[in-house]
This record gives sequence, structure tokens and C-alpha cells, in this order.
Amino acid sequence: MTDTGGSNIEFAHHLSEPRERAGSFSTEAVEIAEALVLAIVAVATAWSGYQAARWTGFQAERYGEASRLRVEAEGAQTAANQQRLYLAATVAEWLKAEAQGEYKLANIFERRVVPEFRPAFEAWKKTDPIKNPNAPAGPQLMPEYRNSEADAAAKLNADATNVFEEGNQARRRSDEYVRTTVTLATILLLIAVSQRFKIYRVRVGVLLFATLLLCIPLYTLLRLPRA
Repeated sequence: MTDTGGSNIEFAHHLSEPRERAGSFSTEAVEIAEALVLAIVAVATAWSGYQAARWTGFQAERYGEASRLRVEAEGAQTAANQQRLYLAATVAEWLKAEAQGEYKLANIFERRVVPEFRPAFEAWKKTDPIKNPNAPAGPQLMPEYRNSEADAAAKLNADATNVFEEGNQARRRSDEYVRTTVTLATILLLIAVSQRFKIYRVRVGVLLFATLLLCIPLYTLLRLPRA
């Protein structure tokens, strides 16, 4: 009887060994999977944070460049306005001298017209502005009129607008990387919570959910441009 009882106990012990090994193997597999997910999340979080910082720096750089271009555009526009006032004053004095027959004085004012505006001034003179009531009010209304400072101001403003938009785009990309980092932090929290569960199925379920959720930030990181 004693031998039979001992044999039964030994037999039961052998039957329980595969289950214990199976349970231990499953637990180890889950732990390995958790470690792998944590490693991927850690690398992805570091990369996402790095890119967010890079795009934030690029945003600040673009905004600064846009501000510089705006200042230069304002300076060019101020110079253009001063040139317009100078041309208008010179033309007004020329008209008075011509109308009063003071041709020597009129020639002096005519010579004071800067070379850039001379084509427009000569074209305007041909319209006979003194006698022709339909003549344009001044050289600035002629098709030949050009103002390099005004053109420079317009170009600088256009460049500033483009650069500022680049800054806005960089800000949007930085925000996307920040949102991705938050999602990765959520996955880290889920993995940490899953490790606290003693119930095997619950732990596996949380791990699977975190793994599926990880696909979203990984796809976003692959899709987003890099700074």
C-alpha cells in the first residue's frame, strides 16, 4: 500500500510538470514581448521628441527670418515712398516753370529727375501735360514708370510671407510629433499597468491592445518628414 501510494504521488508530480513548464514558458513569452514593445516605444519616444525639438527650432528660425525680411521690406517701401514724393515735387516745380515760360528753370528741374524715372518722365512729356487735359497726372501713372525700391519691397514681402508659412508648417509638424510622443507615453503606461496584473489573460489582453496601439505612432513617425 505504501509503495502504491508513493507511486501515485510520483505519477501525479510527473503529470503536473508539463503544466508548470507550460505556464512558465507563457509567462516568459509575455515578458519578452513586453520588453520588446518597451524597447520599441523607448526608441520611438526618443526619436519623436528629438524631431519635435528640431521642428520647433526650425519654426523659430523661420519666424525670425520672416521678421527680418519684413523689416527690410518696410525700409525699401519707405525709400520708395520718398522717391515718389521727390519725383512728384520735382514734376510739380517743372510744371510751374514750364507754364510760366521759365524754360531755363524748367531745364534745371528736368535734370533733377533721377535716371530710373527718366523714361517715364520723357513719355509723360510727350503727352503734352500742360495743354492736354487728358494727359496723365504725372509720370508715376505712365506704363514706363518703374521704382526698384517698390519692387524690392514687394519681393521682400512675398519672401517674408513664404518664409512665415514655412514656420507655420514647421509648427504643425512639431505638434504632430508632440502628439505622437503623448501616444507613446500612453503605451508605456499601459505596459506598466499590464505588468501589475496577476491574471494571465488580462495581462496578455492589455499587451495586445498596447501593441496594436503602437502601430499608430509608428506609422505616423514613418509618414512625417524629418528635420
